[in-house]
Amino acid sequence: MLSKVVICGVDTSGLPKLSQAEQEELLKKIKEGDEEAREKFIVGNMRLVLSIVRRFWAKNANADDVFQAGCVGLIKAVSNFDLSYGVRFSTYAVPLITGEIKRFLRDGNSLRVSRSIRDTAYRILKVREELEADDDDVTYDKIAKAMDIAVSEVAYALDAISDPVSLYDPVYNKSGDELLLVDQIYDKKNNDEVWTENAALYEAISKLDEREKSIILLRYFEGKTQTEISSEVGISQAQVSRLEKSALGRIRAQIS
Repeated sequence: MLSKVVICGVDTSGLPKLSQAEQEELLKKIKEGDEEAREKFIVGNMRLVLSIVRRFWAKNANADDVFQAGCVGLIKAVSNFDLSYGVRFSTYAVPLITGEIKRFLRDGNSLRVSRSIRDTAYRILKVREELEADDDDVTYDKIAKAMDIAVSEVAYALDAISDPVSLYDPVYNKSGDELLLVDQIYDKKNNDEVWTENAALYEAISKLDEREKSIILLRYFEGKTQTEISSEVGISQAQVSRLEKSALGRIRAQIS
């Protein structure tokens, strides 16, 4: 078990645990430039890296290297996270940690995924096939509803079994004229327009009341269904639907 070994000189069995209150206090100090708080926070969240590392294993991949890749994602999350986002740090950090690990494995190793995730993915594919028999437009939402699981679980499982594509794979090759995938893409993520839109979105969400904000974050950042949210916040599914619709309207109005 990874939780009982030494990785990168770190005894994983002795990693500390931080309460939510401790994490929030350390995050405030980090924002003020406290390096000691930053180091304590990173070490206190290494268990999160371990929990994600366990989902993957690779031939010829050293456990230290995989763990280090996950820690890179953790450090990026610490550097960019802000309490004003209104979500738990773990919710924000998991995609970054997972991305760094998968990038490392795909760059130089044969990626394998745990059996439980593969089994979930294959069940999803079967359900999707059944739904497609009656519906041409089968979305992740529809699959998640049919299986009574979170939308994020559907997306994660399908992404885990998908084959990585090389940017240098040919997408067209006729009469000696070869066109590569890299020739057809550009960076949509990091341009000024997208950055501005994201900033406006977070600003709009921050102006919602607490219940609306909670519903939007649970629905669109954690991928939960309206039924799951109704159980969590203690109101009916119909009320969740109305509040979600109202919050989305206010966000659109704020952004426009």
